This record gives sequence, C-alpha cells and structure tokens, in this order.
Amino acid sequence: MSSVFDDRVCALGEGPLWHPTRQQLFWFDIVGKGLLTRTNDGPQEWQFDEHVSAAGWLDHDTLLIASETGLWRFSLNDGSRELVIALEADNPITRSNDGRADPWGGFWIGTMGKNAEKYAGAIYRLYKGELRNLFPSITISNAICFSPNRQFAYYTDTVTRLVMRQQLEQQDGWPRGEAEVYLDLRSENLNPDGAVIDDAGNMWLAQWGASRIACYSTDGQFINAIEFDALQASCPAFGGPELRTLFCTTAAVDLPAETRAQQPSNGMTFLSENAGTGQSEHQVIL
Repeated sequence: MSSVFDDRVCALGEGPLWHPTRQQLFWFDIVGKGLLTRTNDGPQEWQFDEHVSAAGWLDHDTLLIASETGLWRFSLNDGSRELVIALEADNPITRSNDGRADPWGGFWIGTMGKNAEKYAGAIYRLYKGELRNLFPSITISNAICFSPNRQFAYYTDTVTRLVMRQQLEQQDGWPRGEAEVYLDLRSENLNPDGAVIDDAGNMWLAQWGASRIACYSTDGQFINAIEFDALQASCPAFGGPELRTLFCTTAAVDLPAETRAQQPSNGMTFLSENAGTGQSEHQVIL
C-alpha cells in the first residue's frame, strides 16, 4: 500500500534524501529548479537559477547540493550557497542527475545531457577534495547506491536497462576492477531509475514507466514490488524514525495532457509504510 506524502506536482521529482539528524525528507524538482521539503509546519521550497538534482548532508543545517554547474554547500537556515567544486560547468549541454554519499564520506554524482544526448554524461566521485570521473560516456546516470558491507557500489545507464555492480577498495572506497552486471532488465523492457540499498543489502529500484519500485536480492533475484499512483517513479529513499518508510518521487514531465488529467497524482511524492528497513544516509565529509 502506498499513499501521497506531498501533493505538489513535480515535473521531474528526483533525489529524495532523508536527513538523519533532522528526521526530514528533502527532494528536488529538476525541471522546476527547486528543492522541496515539508515539516510539521507544512511544505517549504527553495528556488534556484539552474537545475538541481541530488544532495547529501554535511551537518544538521547544511546540505551538499549537486547542480548543473557544481557541487555546493547549501544552508537550510538562510538559503545561501557556496561553491565546493565545479561540475561540468563549461558544458552547457549537461546537468547533474542522480547522486548519493558513500560509506567513506565521498559523494557520487552522475551527469547527463539536458535532452538525454547519447553518451553526454558521466559518473563522478568527490572524495577528499578530488572530483574524479569514474564512468564516462553515460547517457542517463541513475541508481547510485552502496551495499551495507561497503563492498559494492551500484549504478546504471538507464538506456542500457542494465544495473551494474562495482567492487570498492575497503580502505578508501575507490572502485577496483571492472564493473559487472547485477540486473539485466532488457527482456522485461524495464527502465531502471533511482535506487537505494536496504540494511539487508537488497536493492529497491524505481522503474520509470512501470508505476513501481521493485526489490531485488543481493544476487539479483526479484523479491516484490510496491506500486504507486504515478507512471514515472523516479527514485526511492528510506526514512522515518526507524527507516521503515519508503518514499518515492515521481515525474509528470512528457506525459500527455489527457493522462495528467486522468491521473493528477503524476509528479507527486509518495510513501509506503513498513516496506523494509533502510540504511541511514551517510554523512558527506569534505
């Protein structure tokens, strides 16, 4: 069972982050260039002058936010931001997309063409001041997440319909060896989008166009799926006091007007109680 958490319609909802010290969900509308949240006082939103898409938490009052030109310190108190490092700032074709903090305090961030230009994007890691291009020639970067035993990173180029698993160095979290296929969704015509790993190592994967988040075991076997009243599920996040609430952002972009009229919940943000138990989001260490 799922229900609406926030009824604001995002053109392209993405990047949900449960802030563990604030006990608060943040997410983005990439097309709308906004950061959204809600508290007991109601909804709140910050507007930007460029696309923003993903975040990690630096401390109680500060996020690291990925935009189309850089990674920024962002103050939740006054809305001010300070550039940490440029991200493809000289490339007007691309923007940031999916991203997440790793267990070592690094931050992985994917880019993509604003019109999904073929191979225009990449996946990077920021760690100890270095922004390194890990996987070039990506069309739509997604599904960046990490196993609880710190052994693997996961990612996808959505258009390939393959979710990859990359071994990591235990000391510092840099990739070692070649990535291998974790999920092959080509025969099912499923489009992998954002993903998160729960505390048992299972992947919860949003599947764009399928109205659902699907759960897969550590060896890539389908376990179950949770459906949402929106066609374009984009990214999950576990939150709540015991990390047992599964949140899901969705998107209304590119849907026909008739579809949006018949299903006005497209683009809203959803939740499903007692879906599983997530990992607490790792703190970004700059």
